[in-house]
Amino acid sequence: MRQNLLQTFTKIYILDLHGNSKKKEVSPDGSADKNVFDIQQGVSIGIFIKEENNTDLATVYHSDLWGSRESKYELLQQLSLDTVEWEKIEPSSPFYLFIPQDTDLLEEYNQGWKITDIMPINSVGIVTARDYLTIQWTAEEVEKIINDFVSLSEENAREKYKLGKDTRDWKVSFAQDDLRKTGINNKLIVPIIYRPFDLRYTYYTGKSRGFICMPRNEVMKNMLKSDNFGFHLCRQTVSDSWQHIMISSNITDDSYVSNKSRERGYLLPLYIYPDTENQQTNLFEEKTANLSPKFLTAIKEKLGYIPTPENIFYYAYTVFHSPTYRQRYAEFLKIDFPLLPLTKNDKLFITLASKGETLVNLHLMKSDQLNNLITQYQGDKENQVIQVKYSPQKQQVSINKNCHFIGIPESIWEFKIGGYQVLDKWLKDRKKAKRKLSPDDIIHYQKIVVALQNTIEIMQEIDTIIPNFPIE
Repeated sequence: MRQNLLQTFTKIYILDLHGNSKKKEVSPDGSADKNVFDIQQGVSIGIFIKEENNTDLATVYHSDLWGSRESKYELLQQLSLDTVEWEKIEPSSPFYLFIPQDTDLLEEYNQGWKITDIMPINSVGIVTARDYLTIQWTAEEVEKIINDFVSLSEENAREKYKLGKDTRDWKVSFAQDDLRKTGINNKLIVPIIYRPFDLRYTYYTGKSRGFICMPRNEVMKNMLKSDNFGFHLCRQTVSDSWQHIMISSNITDDSYVSNKSRERGYLLPLYIYPDTENQQTNLFEEKTANLSPKFLTAIKEKLGYIPTPENIFYYAYTVFHSPTYRQRYAEFLKIDFPLLPLTKNDKLFITLASKGETLVNLHLMKSDQLNNLITQYQGDKENQVIQVKYSPQKQQVSINKNCHFIGIPESIWEFKIGGYQVLDKWLKDRKKAKRKLSPDDIIHYQKIVVALQNTIEIMQEIDTIIPNFPIE
């Protein structure tokens, strides 16, 4: 659209009034920045001028207006097109943004490989349309619910499970028909990664507009294998910082990394498996790496050889966890899938891949390091999550008056993955569900703390390993 506007008009003036409460914008001087309307979305004024017989791309000018609503009203009454302090900008491919950019940095960033060009088979995450029904805490709960749900009349099922009105893509009748056609096969009860470090269960037939609204089966079926894993990341973000990547070895919910608008999650599996349900498929065909031939050629030109798929994956995971990478390219990471810079330094590649493997094992909860707990749990046998309250002085998270996790540093408590503050989110989901923590839950939470602690340490190490940016 922006490219088309450039081709259509002669001059474009953008006066950005800011005021985006979702982004929690503040003025450059630190004072409050308010919207000129009673809405959350930021506002701008665009003036588009078209001169007859002009065929050149538009000249674009930009300016900002910060501050209180009243000050903006006052200035808007006083300003004219000639009195605004405009900055001339030069929107460029591929995004043609109408905001000032560091063009040198953009050129540097664009030397990298877009992750979807590296791993071309990918999809947005699963959308169930009815999480309350389709996603449960245990496999046993799934089995109980699907057997009950399929035995009820359509309207009784709707009422009992509070399913509301049908939509175009999800209907009670569709869901029940899907279950009946599979004959309630317990092998279809599978784990689904729902939120960071939060594994749930669902009944997965792979049929669109069935029990699950959008199962994304063409991609997700590859995650039903025991020895596969993949990236789950966001294409665009609205958050102030970029930390929108995680790993999964299971099928994934659309909101695994974030449930904010415009932060949809995409799954990129490392391996693609042959379709065994297709009779024309060779039964002896092996899995193939989800890595494009063009990318493999490029990395071979850099390193002189093609690394294993796992090492390529680990290398990418490490680079995407570099604090410098995230800060340096923050402006571009908000707009599209991340770009991966390649190195020609084999020693650096191997070192970064090693760190990535450690991160992967931590985030999949497979690392032996997770057994080195740094917290203590203090409480009674109830373990009911009634509140989630953190005390930085005590370094303690309380779930009720008598039950506490002790020994959680503030940096770990505040650590975010995507749109979630991990430790807070995990507990609050259980508070919302009125669940008690089991002994396994308590240990799992303590292991999450260790995983985050080690992640923070590794992220700091990454920036000492990478000598400089751009990576060479």
